[in-house]
Amino acid sequence: MNAHEIDYEILGSEMQYVEIELDPEESVVAEAGGMMMMEDGIRMETIFGDGSNQGGGFMGKLFGAGKRMLTGESLFMTVFTNEGMGKKRVSFASPYPGKIIPMDLSDLDGKVICQKDAFLCAAKGVSIGIEFQRKLGTGFFGGEGFIMQKLEGDGLAFVHAGGTICEKTLQPGELIRVDTGCIVAMTQDVDYSIEMVKGVKTMFFGGEGLFFATLRGPGKVWLQTLPFSRLADRMAAAGGMAATNRQGEGSVLGGLGRLLDGDR
Repeated sequence: MNAHEIDYEILGSEMQYVEIELDPEESVVAEAGGMMMMEDGIRMETIFGDGSNQGGGFMGKLFGAGKRMLTGESLFMTVFTNEGMGKKRVSFASPYPGKIIPMDLSDLDGKVICQKDAFLCAAKGVSIGIEFQRKLGTGFFGGEGFIMQKLEGDGLAFVHAGGTICEKTLQPGELIRVDTGCIVAMTQDVDYSIEMVKGVKTMFFGGEGLFFATLRGPGKVWLQTLPFSRLADRMAAAGGMAATNRQGEGSVLGGLGRLLDGDR
């Protein structure tokens, strides 16, 4: 194996975290800011790219880091290495309510394609790159744009998604239609395309948008029940209603209402 062989445990329910157990000289790589806690004896180092040693030299690392910028991620990643004598643990937390999905890339033909912000951490040696959508319509209307992340290698990787996770194994030719924002990840053999909703009334009054994604097997797909964009929209809408309600109270009670509500 090229990637380090790490052990792990996923803890929690709605707000999960993954605890990685490292043997001496083993390492795990993560997005900057993803670490929750680590034991004494673990060294933390910021690096260009993902530490997979692909395309050696400074220019190779710079190119790998530049590709990450296209997905909206930071130029840098963080490597956590056990420099102690015994086993040490480091933990990484979910950024919002949902589930952490462990993926053994050696069991998934060495490659998984996922949404841009899904990656949480991985064994050192796993390559975190970009995947361009080859179909014009998929890039424009697919919800994730032309660029998605790809995880390649033979080690363990962990991705995060919102709500409950639906894992489906599609048989050859089997097709499912899903909301574009609900796609978390898929294996490389899955055919991903975009279809327009049929029917004018359904298109404009159905409430599900103008486009949905079609996923055709063979392969495995992971879907989420709560895309972060949907959560953010609901929070923004609730914030707007709360502001309207406060203004309404203030209009009736005047300055007293605003004072009681905490406004100045």
